[in-house]
Amino acid sequence: MELKQVIIAHKARDQDSQRQAEKCARELEKLGCKVLMGPSGPKDNPYPVFLASAGEPIDLAIILGGDGTALGAARQLSPEGIPILAINVGGHLGFLTESYEVLEDTQTIWQRLQGDRYAVQRRMMLQATLYEGNRTNREPMSDVFFALNEMCVKPAAIDRTPVSVLEMEVDGEIVDQYHGDGLIVATPTGSTGYTVSANGPLLHPGMDAIVVTPICPMSLSSRSIVLPPGSTVSIWPLADHDLSTKLWLDGVHGTAIWPGQRVDVSMANCVAEFIILRENYSYFRTLRDKLQWAGARIHYTNNHRNGYSSP
Repeated sequence: MELKQVIIAHKARDQDSQRQAEKCARELEKLGCKVLMGPSGPKDNPYPVFLASAGEPIDLAIILGGDGTALGAARQLSPEGIPILAINVGGHLGFLTESYEVLEDTQTIWQRLQGDRYAVQRRMMLQATLYEGNRTNREPMSDVFFALNEMCVKPAAIDRTPVSVLEMEVDGEIVDQYHGDGLIVATPTGSTGYTVSANGPLLHPGMDAIVVTPICPMSLSSRSIVLPPGSTVSIWPLADHDLSTKLWLDGVHGTAIWPGQRVDVSMANCVAEFIILRENYSYFRTLRDKLQWAGARIHYTNNHRNGYSSP
């Protein structure tokens, strides 16, 4: 990998993240690399400025923060084909990030990147577009929205918790009407996020699939459904008298959806590319560590795995 121009985004209002970003920037500039640096957070989105001011292709984005910071980078940079090296600085779970300890030897990071001694993990993303009226109208009325974890359609109000009525179609065929708190349309990456909190299934991020999970439905028969990656999920808000239905992208507000409009969610035409530095990376180890799987209350040693069989 060439390191001619690099983005460094640090978690907004986190001193350690900013300090590490400044250190990385100084070292990369000594290597002749141009650095675009700034904070990233709910109220800070530096990526449009970075992309507009880049005079030449951006080789890499170094993201110093937690999963939320990495998700924000993926939404903005994946459509541009920019790989992401995410490092957990000031984050919590860290499903998508390298551990903080890799920053103890940043010179080795630059050497490995320049020597192509790393892996690239490609993760499926979702895209969504709003349409007005019935399916004969194919003219979109919004920009294309992207998400790495999930698209979520649910209402939002300041003074109360509104309930939504949402009709879902898959490839133009009505599946169900959901009466509850909303619907989550997730990727395999997002299956360990909001979806798992709503009792959805866990999917390996190496596969392509779409998971639709109702949030607190008022029908006990409403369950998650796993769809092929080529499916288009259409969601119509019904009985929304307060006009409060919103589209959320990885937990960030995207746009409002009014009755008479629908949002079509499908697999994105781009993927998120994450740089993996860990030589012993394991998705299942990540699940055990991050979800704190304890297993059985009584632990038995599996001697058969070690080539030993009891008499």
